[in-house]
Amino acid sequence: MNHPIEHGTLYVISAPSGAGKTSLVAEMLRRDRKLSVSVSHTTRPLRTGEQDGVNYHFVGRAQFEAMIVAGDFLEHADVFGNYYGTSQVWVKQRLAAGEDVILEIDWQGAEQVRRLMPECVGIFIVPPSPEVLRERLTGRGTDTPQVVERRLDEAADECSHAGEFDYLVVNDDFDTALEGLLAIVSCHRLRMRVQQVRHSELLIRLSERC
Repeated sequence: MNHPIEHGTLYVISAPSGAGKTSLVAEMLRRDRKLSVSVSHTTRPLRTGEQDGVNYHFVGRAQFEAMIVAGDFLEHADVFGNYYGTSQVWVKQRLAAGEDVILEIDWQGAEQVRRLMPECVGIFIVPPSPEVLRERLTGRGTDTPQVVERRLDEAADECSHAGEFDYLVVNDDFDTALEGLLAIVSCHRLRMRVQQVRHSELLIRLSERC
């Protein structure tokens, strides 16, 4: 039995804190309307200014655990006592509809996703140097020196897993890094298996004798 080929591509994007991932993904979404980002489920309380279904899908712990048992998540994790997870159904529906989907998750979440969807495309974003990363984290002005040091330790651990991803983007210059990310997306849209479905009639006509 033949099944329809999913047109969309799942992009798993990871980076250490301070690498600029959130800003880059936001600009990718602004530039390319065919991209969408997965909205995670979480058990943490809704914060001021957040909207359910926009920032996160806010659910109770019992509901989240029931979803884990049901196999509803592509990946999930317990972070400081709160669950976070990516809906498997939502992602697959978007891909089947021809959308490209971005997941912003850490390397551990990416590992879980690869097990269930090995065809996903992994992108790892890094800063140009440890010194620049320290400057960025310190420049935020929101973290104590102790928190900055902890984030640097976490960044070192994150970056040790960069080789598990398909692409590496160095965010030295924002515009250059952005163009690199958009180029990866464009490249994957031109893959033969996707184009054969999208332009099947054209290929048939071109292969016929005039």
